[in-house]
Amino acid sequence: MTLTLLPPASEQIWTRVCALGDILPGTGVCALVQGEQIAVFHVAGRVFALGNRDPFTGANVLSRGLTGNRGNTLKIISPLLKHAFDLETGRCLDDPAVAVPTYAVRVEGGDVWIGSRG
Repeated sequence: MTLTLLPPASEQIWTRVCALGDILPGTGVCALVQGEQIAVFHVAGRVFALGNRDPFTGANVLSRGLTGNRGNTLKIISPLLKHAFDLETGRCLDDPAVAVPTYAVRVEGGDVWIGSRG
């Protein structure tokens, strides 16, 4: 399993990606931050940010996946091969050896901001 360690918030470069209202509840959008495609989801009143690249196919499609839950775990299901990923940790729920990167995210003044390393 791969864990993504994020630097402290003070060392993050924060990029505004959209207004929270631009993301329909239960769906995701794709944002380009520091040259990386990031899938941003608005699920269960929370906002999550993961790498958009499906590690099984190499296609940048996770932002188009279906959201849901497995027990108490909120997930995104890739639209291609249907692998599920934990929205909080990026861990693949079908293959624990696989994960997608996660990114710090915050909502301020109705805007969604993604934190990335410079």
